[in-house]
Amino acid sequence: MQSTVDGFSYGLVTPVVAFLMACLGGALGLRCATRPLVVAGSWRPGWLALGSAAIGSGIWTMHFIAMMGFTIESTPIHYDRVMTFASLAVAVVMVGVGIFIVGYRGATGTALFTGGTITGLGIASMHYLGMASMSLDGQLAYDTPTVAASVAIAMAAATAALWAAAQTRGFLWSVGASLVMGLAVTGMHYTGMAALEIHVHGTADPTAGESAAALLAPMMLGPLALLVLAGIVVIFDPLMITGRPGPVPAEHKPGIPAHPRHHSSPTRPTRLRLRARGPVEHRTRAPQNR
Repeated sequence: MQSTVDGFSYGLVTPVVAFLMACLGGALGLRCATRPLVVAGSWRPGWLALGSAAIGSGIWTMHFIAMMGFTIESTPIHYDRVMTFASLAVAVVMVGVGIFIVGYRGATGTALFTGGTITGLGIASMHYLGMASMSLDGQLAYDTPTVAASVAIAMAAATAALWAAAQTRGFLWSVGASLVMGLAVTGMHYTGMAALEIHVHGTADPTAGESAAALLAPMMLGPLALLVLAGIVVIFDPLMITGRPGPVPAEHKPGIPAHPRHHSSPTRPTRLRLRARGPVEHRTRAPQNR
């Protein structure tokens, strides 16, 4: 039989907290990912990896905070731990691929399209793999057009977030990019949940098992600790907050080939000095009569 699904059993608490977590992960991750563009001499692979881990942890935490408010009438919900953590790994890896593409190729059209597409697919893959980790006495079914719409939302918004973050125009741009990233994750999540239909068998005891919060909260300790670490790094690096770019060498700029450095001293504009001389006599030759 088809059962009643409630995605807001705690009211607006879970969607608001989930959105804020997605924004936090996006803000920290995008600032870390753009640090090589802000501070000269940064170790680009390390910062891009930290940014990818922060964004992946943020969207994964957002998903399962939202799932704490998800209940199904007359049946308990359990989560497979291995598949749940596999969804976290998929999110971090696929988001990382997209960020590395933009981080090394720059905010060009091709790089943004490729990186945004992969990042959006990573968000969608994390969501549906997390949904597959649920164990209940019933079957899950999805409406295909709504699922396609949720994936399109994730890809479009992820591309816009990467573009805004790559501009490195200051703190407000980073806030805007994180808000777009938060909208991408939460919009994709609740659009995907709207595509869900559940047919329960009605044989399980609805009072059996732990609550979703009791099951999911211990799993979030690791990703939350990583977000705290990324937050400490950002707080103790003022340039990452202000977004004031320093002189970045050509070999550190994405999409710009490095040129050999010349060891000669930098050229300075020369000043021409006119020495005072006496009057110049203009001598003309008399025309010769031939």
